Amino acid sequence: MQLGWLQTFIAVCHTGSFTKAARQLGLTQPAVTQQIRCLESELGKPLFHRTPQGATPTAEGKALAYEIEASMAEINSAVSRHFADTTENRPIRLGGPAELVTARVMASISQLIAAGLDVRISLGEASSLLEDLRSGHLDIVVSTIQPQGRGVDFTPLTDEEFALLASPRIAAGVPADAEDCEKLKVLAKLPMIAYAETLPIIRRYWRTVFDAPPPSPPAVVVPDLRAVIAAVTSSAGISVLPTYLCAAELASGALVPLMEPEIPPINTLYLATRSGTLSEPRLARLHEHLVRDARGWT
Repeated sequence: MQLGWLQTFIAVCHTGSFTKAARQLGLTQPAVTQQIRCLESELGKPLFHRTPQGATPTAEGKALAYEIEASMAEINSAVSRHFADTTENRPIRLGGPAELVTARVMASISQLIAAGLDVRISLGEASSLLEDLRSGHLDIVVSTIQPQGRGVDFTPLTDEEFALLASPRIAAGVPADAEDCEKLKVLAKLPMIAYAETLPIIRRYWRTVFDAPPPSPPAVVVPDLRAVIAAVTSSAGISVLPTYLCAAELASGALVPLMEPEIPPINTLYLATRSGTLSEPRLARLHEHLVRDARGWT
């Protein structure tokens, strides 16, 4: 079985016509017909109903298309990414944390998308996204950590501020006028909600505000800050969260800060690209837009 037969099969499924598939693939109609016949012979089953109106997949054809369509798209993407003569017409590949992309990045780039910019977005942790950037799988990354090493350029975007938050019900049990040492004892007894076992955000806050390690272990670990917000809002426990992400809950009173440090802990967000790639006009325009728009994110 040849890979090209499967490419042709998917094209016929999409277009509903051997003739249209031939035009899409740059083949002749007899060549498409021959490839489909070879594939059907190999599989031992018909894949299309031929009618005067075109070609519709059989039940077996629909099942095969459902199983292989995503894989064929990934193969085509990989070939294009590594062997295409030009990158001008392929989508820009952007990476970032799920919460930040959802809350800020998508709204920020919506005008560019409406104007014709094609984007493919990957979500994940900063370290793995930056590795994908270095290897060429991504073009630009919004990172919560400062990129290290050669081959990657970065620009500071904005600072996210962290706050120790709880629901009003739980906050009522934390004495507002107590000394920090007394508050620490009370806080240590409350369930801690974290997005990672290593408590990166919580550890930063405790170190900055209390000059002490955080209470451990957490009661709940869920790798999505939006789920952490939901848990804290429902009084499951307390957590440290970026204030931009829970601005609505803070404004409505669904969440309240347990501390008011004179200098709140912050973390800088960065925009990273591979060195030299900003010569590509579309990527440069996206980079410039994000740098400018990020001033209002937090």
